[in-house]
Amino acid sequence: MKVVCAPDSYKEALSAVDAAAALARGVRGVLPSADVVELPVADGGEGTTETLMAALGGQLIAVDITDALGRPRTAELGWVASECLAVVDVAQGAGLHHIEVELRDPYRSCSSGVGHLVSAALDLDPRRVVIGLGGSATNDGGAGMISALGGRLLDCNRRPVTPTPEGMNNVASLDLSELDPGLAGVEVILASDVTNPLLGPDGATAVFGPQKGVTPARVPVIEKVLAGWADVLETATGREVRDLPGAGAAGGLGAAFLALTGATLRPGLDVVAEAVGLEEAVRDADLVLTGEGRIDGQTRFGKTPWGVAEIARRHGVPVVMLGGEVRPEGRALIDDTIVAVEPIHTGYTDLDEALDNTGADLEQAAASAVERIR
Repeated sequence: MKVVCAPDSYKEALSAVDAAAALARGVRGVLPSADVVELPVADGGEGTTETLMAALGGQLIAVDITDALGRPRTAELGWVASECLAVVDVAQGAGLHHIEVELRDPYRSCSSGVGHLVSAALDLDPRRVVIGLGGSATNDGGAGMISALGGRLLDCNRRPVTPTPEGMNNVASLDLSELDPGLAGVEVILASDVTNPLLGPDGATAVFGPQKGVTPARVPVIEKVLAGWADVLETATGREVRDLPGAGAAGGLGAAFLALTGATLRPGLDVVAEAVGLEEAVRDADLVLTGEGRIDGQTRFGKTPWGVAEIARRHGVPVVMLGGEVRPEGRALIDDTIVAVEPIHTGYTDLDEALDNTGADLEQAAASAVERIR
């Protein structure tokens, strides 16, 4: 029996790499002779770099940056020397999971840490740079990232402007004369399933801002700031980006990358699936195990487990989804391909305890699934 273990990360508990290993242990505990393939996947969010490095035999390189609140921390970028490929996660440079819940405030946050990572990646002289656009704590339209790469935000008197929504009320121009020259000629691929524009009811602020801590009263304030920033950004680069699909990804970092580099936007799972050879592995499998932190009504809209299931569907391979949490609407995903949707945690009343036991619970859930299906 061949079983493919292709999970995303279980947020705040387990990386995709460790989740795949836990699933594999569960399968082997029931079927010691099974052909078990560990293929951790990601969709451009947290863990994309680690997942791609594991698949491509690349290395993780530590970089000193500042987080979304300007505090120093060490982040990692990925480097595959044989392919001259660098990988940067926005979640590493300006990740929401690095900011304490009570301190989350996109109005006073910026994406400069992403710029620090991109700058370090450019120092490696890559041919291609993959940017995982997900998991950001920011809503600055990429202003902080551009500042860290040498761009200067200026007011009408040519004085520097702080690259946060709070500080960008009076931004009048963007000076790109000292922008990192390494950006020129580099192919930039944006890995993201977000196709929202920068502005409007479907834009970065209205849709994703509240998830990051933007209060209802702040939504129109930040929306106005980003509208002004879009004018400045488009004037400086000569590219109209505000309405492009993906411009609203990662608090508007999508717009900044599209404006600066003319980047290509691709579904994050497609980028990772190609790199890890997911389709080839699934083609002759007997079962696929996948999952992430939550399985709910949003799972079918571009989430990693759904993308994995769609690949399995093409080859008639059954799929079991295992979630840290499974909402009632998640069970509605069950069909001819997705044969089970199950929570991995049972009986816990304390969230921290459940998170601590994610690896063991995932292993047990995999074992139970194989027992039922074999």
